[in-house]
Amino acid sequence: MSNAISTKTGAKAWSSSPGLATASRIVAAIFAGYGLAYASTMFLTVYLPLVRSDRVVFASLASFIVYLAAIVYTFAARSASRAWLVLVGLSVVLAVAALVAGDFGARR
Repeated sequence: MSNAISTKTGAKAWSSSPGLATASRIVAAIFAGYGLAYASTMFLTVYLPLVRSDRVVFASLASFIVYLAAIVYTFAARSASRAWLVLVGLSVVLAVAALVAGDFGARR
């Protein structure tokens, strides 16, 4: 009977260990949350329809709210891997959108 039970390896073992899953969520909240806050600052600085100085100030202040939301989402997500995927995915999308607009001269 014990041979019939498959051993968990790889991703299954990672997600089944509560300590590792919690550590992964903490690291995701700190680093991926910071990356998302930075990417949202870049995005808002490029796309807000304000004077440049106002865009920078508003985007910088909004990044604190984004960072807080990322931390809350990280611990509310169904799994640690989902939290990583959502935070990194949103960071990449926002950063690419900000960098592409800057390359084409949308805002200076």
